[in-house]
Amino acid sequence: MLLAGDVGGTKTLLGLFERGEIRPVPRTTRSYLTTSFSTVAEILDVFLRDVQHPPRITAAALGVAGPVVHGRARLTNVQRDITADEVRSRLGTARVQLLNDLEATAHVLELLTPDEVCVLQEGEPSADGAAAVIAAGTGLGQAYLRRANGRWVAAASEGGHADFAARTDREMELVRTLRDRHGRAEIEQVLSGPGLVTLHRFTHRGGECPLVNDFTAADAPAAISRAGLGGRCQGCADGLRMFVSAYGAEAGNLALRGLALSGVYIGGGIAPKILPALTSGVFMDAFLAKAPMTELLSKVPVKVILNPEAGLIGAAICAQELENRAR
Repeated sequence: MLLAGDVGGTKTLLGLFERGEIRPVPRTTRSYLTTSFSTVAEILDVFLRDVQHPPRITAAALGVAGPVVHGRARLTNVQRDITADEVRSRLGTARVQLLNDLEATAHVLELLTPDEVCVLQEGEPSADGAAAVIAAGTGLGQAYLRRANGRWVAAASEGGHADFAARTDREMELVRTLRDRHGRAEIEQVLSGPGLVTLHRFTHRGGECPLVNDFTAADAPAAISRAGLGGRCQGCADGLRMFVSAYGAEAGNLALRGLALSGVYIGGGIAPKILPALTSGVFMDAFLAKAPMTELLSKVPVKVILNPEAGLIGAAICAQELENRAR
C-alpha cells in the first residue's frame, strides 16, 4: 500500500493508495485542519489511528507547502516542521520522499482527464516543450517541468516569494502599501487567500464593506470572492478583478521564465471557486499582455485544475515511482 500526503497551510490531505497502471488507485482519504496539530508527524499518527490497522505501507510521499532541503521541510505559513526520518519511523518503511507541494502536483499534470481541467486557452502544445504550474491558496506555489527521456520532470520553486511586479499606477500604489506594511512587496502577498483580504482593504480604502465584516475570519477570502462574483459590492468586485488580472500576469511571467510551451496549469484551492472570474477574459488578457512575446504566449495551453485532490494524487504517483525504483 502507498501513502500520500498533501500538507498545506490550511488543511492536510492524507490517503492510502494501491498501485495502478496509469494512476494509483485511492482507497482511503482523510482531511485534517493543519493548525489543529502542533506537528505534521502528529497528523500522520492520527491518520494511522483513523484508518485502523492499515496494510503494510511500502512507500510514502508527502507534498509540503514550503521548501524541502535534505529531507527536511517547514511549512512557510504555519511554522510546522517535518522530516523524512520522522515519516520513516512512523510508517516503518525506508522508501519515503518529501517534496514541495507544487512539485507533487506537477507529477499528475500529464494524467489529468478532460473533466479534471477547465481550458482557458487551447493553444498549440509543443510535444517536447516544458510546462509550469502555479497555485494560489493559503500561499502561492510555483513549479516548472522539463522533458527528460520522454516524460516531464518537476523542479520545485519558491517563486511565490519573489517580488511583485506592478504593471499599472494603481498596482504601484498597492506595492507602496505592501512595502510600508511588510518591508517589501512579494507576489504571495497579492496572490493568495490573505492577498484577497489585502486587495479588499485596498479597494475599500479603509471604508466599511456591507458584505464582509470580519477580515480575520478563516472564510474571509471565500466571502470576498463570493461578494465579488455576485457583483453586490463594487469594492469586492474591483478587488477580485485586480486579483484575477495579477494572477494572469504572473502565470504569463511563469510561462516566459520556463518557456512552458506544453502548458501552464492553474492549481490551488482558489481557482475553482472563482472560475467565472477566470473565464471572463481578464486573466487571459493579462497573461498575453507581454509584448513582444504575445504571439508566443498565444500558443501556450492554459488550464485550470478542477480536481481538489490533484496534489494528493501527484504525491501518490511519487510514492509509486519510489516503489518501482526499489523493484
